Amino acid sequence: MTSAVRILGIDPGSRVTGYGLVELQNTRTAYITSGCIATGNADLPARLAQIFSGVQALVAQYQPTEIAVEQVFVNRNANSALKLGQARGAAICATVGSDAELFEYAARAVKQAIVGRGGADKQQVQHMVRALLSLSALPQPDEADALAVALCHAHQRTTRKLAMAAAAR
Repeated sequence: MTSAVRILGIDPGSRVTGYGLVELQNTRTAYITSGCIATGNADLPARLAQIFSGVQALVAQYQPTEIAVEQVFVNRNANSALKLGQARGAAICATVGSDAELFEYAARAVKQAIVGRGGADKQQVQHMVRALLSLSALPQPDEADALAVALCHAHQRTTRKLAMAAAAR
């Protein structure tokens, strides 16, 4: 029997950063908690400070074993991508000092792992996260995205472990 692994998934955003915590025991994944760090309309440095302190508090309270963060993707607006990158950086910096290992996943890889399609929309992700974790209600979009990142990592971790065991035979 292996020990449980707590995985904190983070969906960074400069206005709303989603988080989701799951626990992986062997191949079974259980929901622990999720939510959003809403930063409001403050200036960017103040919002980054809120993200930093919010993620730091989550890490201290729940002591995840591993942390999975969604990577930044650049769409059309470079300024938005830069702000998103700064929010992501604040979230990652908040995990420094914990013993948790950090993993990063592209948004398309997360959607592929959860929905089966890299181009899935937010509603599809919400529905699949709800089904996979047996939640009583749909999580908020940013919360669902963070849980999806955690689930993607749990699936990747389990697949890597099974592949290593098969190769060792």
